[in-house]
Amino acid sequence: MEFLGCFLVFIIIIMTLFYMGFRSFTSSSSSSTSSVAPADIDIPPLQEKYDVFISFRGKDTRRTFTSHLYHALCGKKIETYIDYRLVRGDEIVPALLEAIKRSAISVIIFSENYASSTWCLDELVHILECKQKSGQLVIPIFYDISPSNVRKQQGSYALAFRHLEKCFRDSIDKVHKWRAALTEAASLSGFDYSEKKRKSEQTDGLNQLRNKLLGEILKEKDLNIDTPSIPPITRYRLSSTKALIVLDDVNAPSQLEFLVGHHDQFCQGSRIIITARDKGLLEQKVDHDKIYKVEGLSSEEALQLFHSHAFRNKSLTTDYTELSRKVVDYIEGIPLALKVMGSLFLGCKSKQEWEDQLNKLKRFPSEEIKKALRVSYDGLEENEKEIFLDIACFHKGYSRNYVKESLDGCGFCGEVGIKVLIDRSLISISKGRIEMHDLVQEMGRAIVCEQRIEERSRLFTARDVYQVLNNQRAATVQAISFDWSEIEKLNLNDADFKKMYQLRWLRVGYSWFLEHHILIGSLDLPNYLSYLNWERYPLQSLPSKFSPVNLVELRLPYSQVTGSQLWNEEQKLINLKVISLRFCEYLTEVPNLSRSLKIVHIDLRGCVSLVEIPSYFQTLHKLTYLELGGCTNLKNLPEIPCNVEFLDLSKTAIKELPSTVWSHKKITYFDITNCKFLERLPSRSCKLNVSGTFSLEGCASLCEFSELPKNTTVLDLRGTTIKELPSSIEFVSSLTTIKLEACKSLVSLPTNIWRLKSLESLDLSRCSKFQYFPEVSEPVEHLEFLNLSGTAVKELPPSIGNLVALRKLDLHVCKNLEVVPNSIYNLSNLKTLRFDGCSELKKLPPVSVDLVGLLSLEALNLSYCSIEEIPDGLVCLTSLQELNLNKAKIKSIPVSIKQAAELSCLFLSDCKNLESLPELPPLLQHLEAGGCTSLKTVSSSSTALTQCWDDYIFSRRLHEKHIFSSCPNLDQNARSNIMADAQLRIMRMAIASSKFKEEKIERASYDSDDEFFMQESFCGRCLVAIKCPGYDIPNWFSHQSEGSSIKIQLPPDWFSTDFLGFSLSLVVAYAPLYMKIRWKYSFKASNGESHEIKKNLYNPYLFGSSFQDSHEVFVWWYNVFEVAEAAQIPTAFYKLVTEVYIDFSIDKYSTYRPIPEKCGVCLLYGEDAKIIKQRAL
Repeated sequence: MEFLGCFLVFIIIIMTLFYMGFRSFTSSSSSSTSSVAPADIDIPPLQEKYDVFISFRGKDTRRTFTSHLYHALCGKKIETYIDYRLVRGDEIVPALLEAIKRSAISVIIFSENYASSTWCLDELVHILECKQKSGQLVIPIFYDISPSNVRKQQGSYALAFRHLEKCFRDSIDKVHKWRAALTEAASLSGFDYSEKKRKSEQTDGLNQLRNKLLGEILKEKDLNIDTPSIPPITRYRLSSTKALIVLDDVNAPSQLEFLVGHHDQFCQGSRIIITARDKGLLEQKVDHDKIYKVEGLSSEEALQLFHSHAFRNKSLTTDYTELSRKVVDYIEGIPLALKVMGSLFLGCKSKQEWEDQLNKLKRFPSEEIKKALRVSYDGLEENEKEIFLDIACFHKGYSRNYVKESLDGCGFCGEVGIKVLIDRSLISISKGRIEMHDLVQEMGRAIVCEQRIEERSRLFTARDVYQVLNNQRAATVQAISFDWSEIEKLNLNDADFKKMYQLRWLRVGYSWFLEHHILIGSLDLPNYLSYLNWERYPLQSLPSKFSPVNLVELRLPYSQVTGSQLWNEEQKLINLKVISLRFCEYLTEVPNLSRSLKIVHIDLRGCVSLVEIPSYFQTLHKLTYLELGGCTNLKNLPEIPCNVEFLDLSKTAIKELPSTVWSHKKITYFDITNCKFLERLPSRSCKLNVSGTFSLEGCASLCEFSELPKNTTVLDLRGTTIKELPSSIEFVSSLTTIKLEACKSLVSLPTNIWRLKSLESLDLSRCSKFQYFPEVSEPVEHLEFLNLSGTAVKELPPSIGNLVALRKLDLHVCKNLEVVPNSIYNLSNLKTLRFDGCSELKKLPPVSVDLVGLLSLEALNLSYCSIEEIPDGLVCLTSLQELNLNKAKIKSIPVSIKQAAELSCLFLSDCKNLESLPELPPLLQHLEAGGCTSLKTVSSSSTALTQCWDDYIFSRRLHEKHIFSSCPNLDQNARSNIMADAQLRIMRMAIASSKFKEEKIERASYDSDDEFFMQESFCGRCLVAIKCPGYDIPNWFSHQSEGSSIKIQLPPDWFSTDFLGFSLSLVVAYAPLYMKIRWKYSFKASNGESHEIKKNLYNPYLFGSSFQDSHEVFVWWYNVFEVAEAAQIPTAFYKLVTEVYIDFSIDKYSTYRPIPEKCGVCLLYGEDAKIIKQRAL
């Protein structure tokens, strides 16, 4: 403690001891002469329990001056009363008054907020009464407050009394008594302990620090500069001396100026490093690009630091990894907190102790951490302190704008305060919401909880609110937030907030799944209240005695209010700015807001019983936000005030808009979606300032409109009944997207639509009457997506080739489409082309193999078409990746398909006329040819598979499936080709998987940026599956068995580095459409040890069949040694294994019972690959 504080305490101790001795002398003298005293003089014996009583404002001085004074007095054996010494269970007020009465001396510590506490003022009145009646000594101390301000009630005391006079207007005599007491007490002899004097001492400390700093730089031990600025000779010496200076925890610009002055006074090459908690402080002195925000440690760095303190040199077991991560996630990368927490967990001997310690720290954070974090709070101004405490208690996670408005409504400078807290790193903004570190929030709440519950400024738990309301003592409460459903459990029927006369902010939540609560008792609110947010408000009106003159924000969502009864004529909400009655389903009319001329925000969303909006709304000239979405019975709307910026009318029953709405230049958000009865838009010129999306989706009665907002980029007309777009559409030059889906009355488009130079996407899907696509007279260079699916288009114009930028053309389910022009092949940027479901499309225009167009085509869908022949040049495109021909009427596929080097998916399911399949591209992953009942021949792809072996290994393709289910006419040669190719495909994938694993390990040692290789267990997802009709296991399976299981005796060296896994095969009779194959490996080692690995494989397309009486052969390879279960088994175990038993089972998903008749296993080794490749060639 500083010198002045020590001196003050010393003087008070001397005075106390002197006064106690004097009182003792007086008492004994009186006792000795009592026998001769006159009969009418009655001097009662003093029975003092305390020597000193201290009256103080807790939040101002409890942890500073008051604490020092109390401990110093107690150290001198002076019995001192301070408020937390009340005996538990005593009535607070009587016990306090008795303590004052039985004290010899009262020390009153006047501080900035002393007068804002009625508790302190009542103490003061009683102290002066004791002084008058019993001669009690009273010593005033003025801590950071002028005696004049106390005596005359000026400054913060004037502000406090303005509030008191509002709250106690019915008992103003009490306020006069408090004023008189302050005047009297401030006139007594006392002590003035001023902050200015402490600042003087701080300046002396800075002077010593500067002398020490410059002395070390200039190597001069006794340097003594006592002037504000550095002398010229010293500056000259500094300019030739290179220095590294680190100034830690700077908290004022004056410190920087005093210690180092201008940075250019040091020698070139010098470096000055400054750390500060306040970014704004640095911005005053340092260029923005030289300021660096120190981020928290990464998750792994934090874990490493925590472990170094929690385990020291002990090895970490996996059991504690998850617990450690819980701690680290809670701390979020603060190094000091990680060190402190680590030390606290060092003594924990079990996992349960860890859990208990973590739960304890969440409720009672470490004092060391709180002390470190509090430094930033203590450096805040009063406005920012109050805002910080509000955010810590109530606003974390809420939107910045909402919090700012709430703070402004309570008289704070919200925007300024939020900016300061961001600069001090006490809060941050994420996606527009205010975030605060859990430890910082707990520190803020702990500051509030330093006071006794009845003296706290903020209450944020239902239990605390319940206790305060029950005790009827909470004069200092300023803000409350709690969940009413929790209060219900505590059986509180009366909610009298009236006595909380300083209450400015009240938010009451309610669990959504509970019924509306009916308040059995009474409800009263203080007149000082400026913010009220009560979800499911239990009454139909505000308390009749409540004067809402100070109310700025009123939110009563999901309540049972009906409207006119919410407040009476005498209750004037003249300062109201925000009202939200959203989802009040019984609200039939808007409560009277005609006198609330400051209103800026009205939210009536979801008020389904609301029928009309009062005409006086047009006089609310400050209104900027009007939310009426979901008011499904609202049919009429008055003229809208000219300053409205946000207007939501979605899902209302309005038939037309006020004509002036179209003229409001300030409206930036306008929503009229799903207004099913809206028939027309205003015909006048549209001046709305809406940018981005303008949506009329779901306006089912809207059949025409004239003008649109000029800044619209996305026009959404889905579900309207418009017949055509107006010619004025070309003037909305910023349009990039037009959505006309399901406009079932739309017949055509204007040709001037192509004048929209920014148009990128045009969606006409399900416009069932749209027949004629407009001519494209000149190249259109921006349109990329055109959707005509489900339209009545019969033919495309030859000019469609002018859509040169088109990337996707969707014509699926165009059931009338018959003609496609040859010019479609000129679309060189086209990636996706869909004709699926075009049942009348019987042919495509011919195309040569050397086609120069369609160079970018990746996906072509001709499924469910009537096309019998595919143009040769379409299937050999080098860019083609997916070809869908499901249910097409084709008989064959051009042999040129093998040139489609990038083709990975070929769909041929239910091609009933398909008779043959040529050699396919070697990198094809998925082939689905189920249900091709006429398919007889399948060419071998062995040559291509072998030649592209190395290309496949580096293609990073992890899955392959080739399905020929329900192809009963496949000849024996076709089946042999399928199974011979299967062996090549499996061996190729097994080797590729091994290479993937090696490359992953190699890359992990120097490069962790390749996501493909860093995927966890990615090798375990490698799969090859082949299926076709048949009765026998392929002959290349060296181990075969009847039934559903097989036992194999393994050679001693079976698990060599060359081993690639097991390939499996199964013959199933009566395979259902949906089934899951399960298999289990049981490994037995020579030392008696055994392990099991279970796996299942399911895919309705992979293992489905449309014939229930068929026999199907399944062949697959899955790298079972890469799955998590197998990876936990040591490699050394497999080297001792001599026997493996494999058991197969099938889960059915139909009434048919699949029967596994045969099974087979093949051990794969890398050395076999050369033999297989050579045989294929």
